[in-house]
Order: sequence, then structure tokens, then C-alpha cells
Amino acid sequence: MVLDQPGFIHETARLQGKVYVGPEVSIWTYAVTRSEQFSIHIGARSNIQDFVMIHEGAETGTLIGEDCSITHHVTLHGCDIGDGCLIGINAVVMDGAKIGRGSIVAGQAIVRENAEFPPNSIIAGVPATLVATRDQYAANVANARYYQQLSNRYLEGFDRL
Repeated sequence: MVLDQPGFIHETARLQGKVYVGPEVSIWTYAVTRSEQFSIHIGARSNIQDFVMIHEGAETGTLIGEDCSITHHVTLHGCDIGDGCLIGINAVVMDGAKIGRGSIVAGQAIVRENAEFPPNSIIAGVPATLVATRDQYAANVANARYYQQLSNRYLEGFDRL
């Protein structure tokens, strides 16, 4: 495990195996990362929210870009999440899937194995499909910055803004 100047990591978070946690990353209550064969990479300023599960795939590691929000109860399994993405509550992104920069995966969506979506995709459904194209990068980064502020407050000993 490599902790490269992370932000707040909650005491209940579990980081197992070859995991890289980038600068100012926050990892929240009961989040789990686990890799036995490949690796998990979490880019700078991203946030891994409560009850997220991140695991490697059968043939690939898991890559999360910079300034991403991986929201509550998400499962990421051997996939590639571009910079500035937001993965909605209870979504699942499976092995070999690639989510382009500035995209949103809607809550409860299931992204199938090897599905690829270009930058600025709005992805929803079961199975997940491209439902719109819109540049959400700035809005998604703003959400990540909010979690960065929360992380800084927790590091200072405060759990309220």
C-alpha cells in the first residue's frame, strides 16, 4: 500500500493489497479496497465515500482518476474511471469497463464488462447505456472539492462545516 499524502481516511476504512492512495484523497466510513493480483490506483483529490467496495478484476486492476467522487455503496471492479467523474449511489462498474473524463454514472446503474463510454457521458440504466452527452467535468470537480473541504475539517478534528 502506498499512501501519498492522503487526506482523511476513516478508521473503519480497509485498504488491502497493492493500493495507491493519491494526494488529498479522502476515504470514508466502511469503504473497502482489496487487490491480490493487480492494483488499485486512486488519483489525487478523489473521494471514496461510505460503504464503497473497490476490487481488482479477473484480468485488470482498478484505476480511479483525479478529482472523482465515488459515492455511497458503489462497487468498482477492475475498471477505469477517468478524471473528474462522478459515480452515483449504488452504481456498479464491472471488469474492463472504461468511463471517460467528466462523465456521470447514475445511481443504481450497472455498467457491464468491457463497456466503454467517451468523455462527458451521462450513463444510466440496467444495463447502463449512454443517455446524454454533457460536459460535467467542472460540476464533478466542484463536488470532489466539497469532499476535500470535509476531509480537511475532519483532519482538524471537526466533523461539521
